[in-house]
Amino acid sequence: VALLSVAEDAAWHHVHLLLASAIAARPTGAAPDSGLGDLFALADAIATATGGATAIEDPRQRILAYSTVHGQPVDEDRRQGILGRQVPASAENTEQYRRLFAAVRPIGLPALSAGDLPRLAMPVRAGGETLGSVWVIDGGSLAPDAEDTLAQGASTAALLLLRARAAQELARHQGGELLRRLLDGTAADAATAAERLGVAGPARVAAFVLDSAAGVPDTERTALRLLDVVRLQCEARYGRHAGVLVDGVVYAVLPGPGERHRTLAEDIVARAGQALRVPVRAALGEVVPDAAGLADSRADADLVLRVLDAELPVATVDEVRARVTLLRLSEVMGERRELSAGAWRRVLAYDAGHGTEYARTLVSWFDAGCDMAGAAKLLAVHPNTCRYRLRQLQQHAGVDLDDPDERLVLWLQLRALAGLSSATP
Repeated sequence: VALLSVAEDAAWHHVHLLLASAIAARPTGAAPDSGLGDLFALADAIATATGGATAIEDPRQRILAYSTVHGQPVDEDRRQGILGRQVPASAENTEQYRRLFAAVRPIGLPALSAGDLPRLAMPVRAGGETLGSVWVIDGGSLAPDAEDTLAQGASTAALLLLRARAAQELARHQGGELLRRLLDGTAADAATAAERLGVAGPARVAAFVLDSAAGVPDTERTALRLLDVVRLQCEARYGRHAGVLVDGVVYAVLPGPGERHRTLAEDIVARAGQALRVPVRAALGEVVPDAAGLADSRADADLVLRVLDAELPVATVDEVRARVTLLRLSEVMGERRELSAGAWRRVLAYDAGHGTEYARTLVSWFDAGCDMAGAAKLLAVHPNTCRYRLRQLQQHAGVDLDDPDERLVLWLQLRALAGLSSATP
């Protein structure tokens, strides 16, 4: 018995991955032909020992492995299941699986229709979790100890299924770390990293995040569940795929030119919101020609996330280009003294000191295309009132509204730095 000490701040899913990888790397000491190499070898071993064709399934009744021992009787249900790698669905099947998953020992199950054969079946469990089941066809010549053999085989199947799951989770974790470096722009060789992730040609980055206003009780755990939903949907659409959770945001790479990316994002948002009972938002960066541009596409997606709201939960960067451009402009201008200085401060200061609305009048005039009647309509005042205000503004704030460059800079500063628009109350 090994006793491990884990740091308090360690994430349990990381601890699990480390333990799983260590266990998977330990030599088993089993000979290659011992029947423990993989599920197909195990199915053959069980079939040989029990005298009946064997199949190993997961909890969703998907056939993971089956025996190929010559001469053993089979029926049409087995043939169809192997061809489709899925047990044919029926009400009778559902009832048999209900009985099976409630059992603790191998149970005999009758044939479901004429021409079919009865089965001997055993659930596969580990730590109280049902991992699948093992089925043996009873053609009338099963070995006397078939039940004991099947029970032992189910125990071995549990070990193999746990190892396969651990290997899959480790591969996903490694893929996530590789994707993280691609998105950060720190991958030593972007082309090689993209090839390992199965990303080739044009692609874009999609970012998914929980709505912080919803008050999620366990943010970290819910974000991990969101990562699972995104991975599942992307793998169903594209096959091999990688996703990663970074600072509460789930990132995924969507391959292809991008015609259906928004539809997929909307579908994920709907499914995740329903499964997690938390509103989810999705942002899509620009489509880039190859993996070298994924960091830029990720930066686009991050910007889009900042302008999304309840009325617009999903958007591509092209759809909100104006918003994200103003957002970045406001940040850049706010950081540079020479870009944030100017007449706009005098306009705001005059309004604050005299109770006037010169700044709002000016922005409404800009928004109306410098049309006095349009500005008056936006402000719900007479056009003469607008004219008077603009004349007074030029006199008191020292601005030249006849200069197109000064108009442009003044509008940008009021819009980006002061956050004013014609809709501002």
